[in-house]
Amino acid sequence: MVTCHWKSTFGVSCPGCGFQRSIDLLFQGEFWESFLRFPATLPLLITALLTIIHLIYKLRRGPRMIVFSFAISAGLMAINFIKNIIESTL
Repeated sequence: MVTCHWKSTFGVSCPGCGFQRSIDLLFQGEFWESFLRFPATLPLLITALLTIIHLIYKLRRGPRMIVFSFAISAGLMAINFIKNIIESTL
């Protein structure tokens, strides 16, 4: 796994910390563990998939679905980031 420069510099997890391990757990079939490690993994993958499908097929509501999916991903990343900061200060 690639070490997080943000974490090594500032001592707290970055908003994306846990994504690599979450993907690894997802590919191993550990869906719940993947979600617990980094909750935004599945929404981010869905966003990427929707973007690729929209670029190929020009879906009528594609942009709206992509923005909605990204908003969910960003919200989950923010919540996870705040949780990691709180846990690191305790």
